[in-house]
Amino acid sequence: MKLKDKVALITGGSLGLGKATAFLFAKEGAKVVITGRTEKTLKEAVEQAKNEGIHLDYLKSDVAKEEDCKEAVDYTVKKYGRIDILFNNAGVLPLGTTHETSIEDWDNVFNINVKGTWLMSKYAIPHMLEKGKGWIVNNSSILGLKAIPGAAAYNSTKGAVTQLTRSMAVEYANKGIHVNAICPGTIETPMVDGFLSNAPQGVEEYLKSLHPIGRFGKPDEIAHAVLFLCDENVEFMNGTMLSVDGGWIAS
Repeated sequence: MKLKDKVALITGGSLGLGKATAFLFAKEGAKVVITGRTEKTLKEAVEQAKNEGIHLDYLKSDVAKEEDCKEAVDYTVKKYGRIDILFNNAGVLPLGTTHETSIEDWDNVFNINVKGTWLMSKYAIPHMLEKGKGWIVNNSSILGLKAIPGAAAYNSTKGAVTQLTRSMAVEYANKGIHVNAICPGTIETPMVDGFLSNAPQGVEEYLKSLHPIGRFGKPDEIAHAVLFLCDENVEFMNGTMLSVDGGWIAS
């Protein structure tokens, strides 16, 4: 029970690696609140958790909206008295080269991937400062460290999340708040499935070839990496971009 009695808030927590992390955190003793834009998938995640003998709370919330971010933090603190862990996981993955990306797509991906990460942190950090302790894990990407063609807006947002993570880490390291990011490779999630279904022929094989391990990752593998970054035994780790990418960054 590595997270016994800790309170965790996870955005984008009803699907993919957010859901896997929520389930793992709950099994490790945490009180978990998940948020997302789709109530149907949130309810389904809560029901599945119940069937597995664990409890999740949920709140329908859009990280691109300031009022929703504040409400999610306020809800968590009101229900459980504090917030120990924030996992900024919500994100979208649009396709498009630089000149082909529409203004609408550019604004949307930045509002969710970057602005949402900032807003959730903005409202959670004061509560962590009050307690003198906290953990924030941002979901960046291997594409926050290197780029692929055809995903200009996404590459850009993840680079921004990487730098935001570093900024937060140096701002709050001496105040008891530990800020790190995971940088997953290609993971088997609904978001990636949607990306691949709209991608040109050969993209899946190309992406798989970038992973020396020879396969895509699984949500549970990322969840355990997030858990590691919230472990009190590794508090000296701060401002780190933890690559969980099947060897992509090393190749």
